[in-house]
Amino acid sequence: MEITQSYIKKTTIKSVVNDTFVMVKRDLLKTKHNPDKLMDVTFMPIFFMIIFSYLFGGAIAGGVSNYLPIIVPGILIQTLVSSTSAAGTQLREDIETGVFDRFKSLPIVQIAPLAGLLISDMVRYAIATFFSLGTGFILGWRPGAGYGWLFVACLLTIFVCWCVSWIFAMIGILVKSSATISGVSMTLTMLLSFLSNAFVPIDTLPSWLKTFAELNPVTHLVNSFKALADHGVFGADTWLTIATGVLIVLIFAPLTVTLYSKNV
Repeated sequence: MEITQSYIKKTTIKSVVNDTFVMVKRDLLKTKHNPDKLMDVTFMPIFFMIIFSYLFGGAIAGGVSNYLPIIVPGILIQTLVSSTSAAGTQLREDIETGVFDRFKSLPIVQIAPLAGLLISDMVRYAIATFFSLGTGFILGWRPGAGYGWLFVACLLTIFVCWCVSWIFAMIGILVKSSATISGVSMTLTMLLSFLSNAFVPIDTLPSWLKTFAELNPVTHLVNSFKALADHGVFGADTWLTIATGVLIVLIFAPLTVTLYSKNV
């Protein structure tokens, strides 16, 4: 009896993995055939990096080269945070177009389409990271602690943004229109990124804004990236950022899966 149960469990796990990666492949092929959906993680970080560097570099830091240590992590994190809504938007669009009704008729694990979206989103984060940092490199930015620590900083940032994508996946199930998700995402991205240290030093802000910026999770993520990439330090901000990401997953992953199972 134990052997039979073990075999069934092993087969189920294998089915979940196989079906999930079939959905990942589907999502990546959709992106391949619709490259315009990558504009937010390719063109936009390049555009903002160049515009912000030359528009604000002299006024804030006295020159572009002095501003790059501030703006490169800032644009990277703003781009990744804004990209976290993609899974929820795609989920809502698939529901609206009836794609999920077709999935129900297929012999696949029910959770596979949702898991596939969230995993394929990590490819978007990697692309955004490449274009953001690539533009920074062209402008002259370099990680002070070396490329190994830069890789760790990128992994941390991608992990945290993947955690946040669970929130937007849940929103994608609850709302009635994908446009709503885009509006919520843009509002939160602008609020959290501009009221943080992503583009300006916190010390330059009024006291009431400074308090908000110091509590802003984006500020802690930016500090974590800078500490890792520039100094190779795994400090308090990094641990707090990791804890925040894990907490988000612990809260929103079960809620999202439950809502998905009941409503999709």
